Amino acid sequence: MVNRTSQIFSPWVVEDIHAKSDLGRYRIRGFSSFQKVTHFDDLTFLSTGLTRYPLEGYKEKCNTRTIIGGLNAENPLILDTPIYITGMSYGSLSANAKTALGKAASMVGTASCTGDGGMHPAERKASDKLIYQVLPSRYGFNPHHLKQAQAIEIVVGQGAKPGTGGMLMGVKVMDHIADMRDLPSGIDQRSPARHPDWLGPDDLAMKIEQLREATDWKVPIHVKLGACRVSDDVKLAAKAGADAIVIDSMVAGTGASSEILLDHSGIPTVPAIVLAREALREIKLDGKVTLIASGGIRNGGDVAKALALGADAVAIGISALIALNCNREIPGSNFVEEIGLPAGECNRCHTGKCPVGIATQDENLTSRLDPDEGAERVANFINAMTMEMALLARSIGKSNVHSLEPEDLAALTIEASVMARVPLVGTNKVFGDN
Repeated sequence: MVNRTSQIFSPWVVEDIHAKSDLGRYRIRGFSSFQKVTHFDDLTFLSTGLTRYPLEGYKEKCNTRTIIGGLNAENPLILDTPIYITGMSYGSLSANAKTALGKAASMVGTASCTGDGGMHPAERKASDKLIYQVLPSRYGFNPHHLKQAQAIEIVVGQGAKPGTGGMLMGVKVMDHIADMRDLPSGIDQRSPARHPDWLGPDDLAMKIEQLREATDWKVPIHVKLGACRVSDDVKLAAKAGADAIVIDSMVAGTGASSEILLDHSGIPTVPAIVLAREALREIKLDGKVTLIASGGIRNGGDVAKALALGADAVAIGISALIALNCNREIPGSNFVEEIGLPAGECNRCHTGKCPVGIATQDENLTSRLDPDEGAERVANFINAMTMEMALLARSIGKSNVHSLEPEDLAALTIEASVMARVPLVGTNKVFGDN
């Protein structure tokens, strides 16, 4: 006899109900969504045959230089690769982790981002190009630090928790974090869901103008949106004066979010890019307002596909932390004993017990992460991704990664064809087209 299990009340659903009945509240965890959604693996590149000439990697370069925010800023953000490190807060991450990420970004000629809670001095020192976030919480906000940045990012929403504010569990709110954020020590911090001094797109336009004046119109202003009502939100942000728009999808990572939001809100990265690019094209700002994709970027293939769909750059978070040794046993660590899950399955970023010293404020754990060694690992990873992306572009016969386009792609599933607006392999049909 073969035992069958319910497809609706699966073992993990039963476990979830048991946990909530014990807790009396929704569940919180870190990492990313557990939903199975259409992603970049559902697309493939159509490399050259007789139709085009491939480029020789040993003698024909592929340009990866990227300019972000050139519409209004006197000094747009110029990067050597279209990959930068997204905003992750000092508080959620250790000082060693933030320092390592900043150093890694500088090593490969790209940028890192502050995240919630303000700018750590070591991060500023390590980062040649720093993006300063302006969030609803205003925790740690300092206009003098703002003026030191090479770009400003106004956070309207995050893909892992759209429509809500950030979380920092009390175990991470140590005295130094509490002082920086002007909070009581040891108390769970839940950031506001919306900015205190503006509500809608008209107010956003005023906020952008204020930030331009504060920075003498020198640096680009980004607006970060959780990928939900993408078309309308992108149009409103662009019309409000954003130089760049970051679309953060439902598969984006987080240090802490409610599981219900992680798995049941937002849309995937692939359709988010397509909808955003179509929205900019509709209001004739395509190619003028920079489009940045965020959420589930794991390798150079993902980056190349994001660019082919219409993004100008991508931001990475979880993959950068994994390069720092997230979810890997290192000397001195024991994931099962310390966190209750084996390495490779850990999603307990919110507990402050990170065995590799990344998502923690515990000094004993933080000491396990050497910032210089970590920086080298992340730099190696970004370099590898950049090489992979350039390799794919050359295989298609293109000498610039920004020349990649939807015509270079095919879909492996009907769903991917619908979402990416590219033909299903073996056909000339784009499913979903009238």
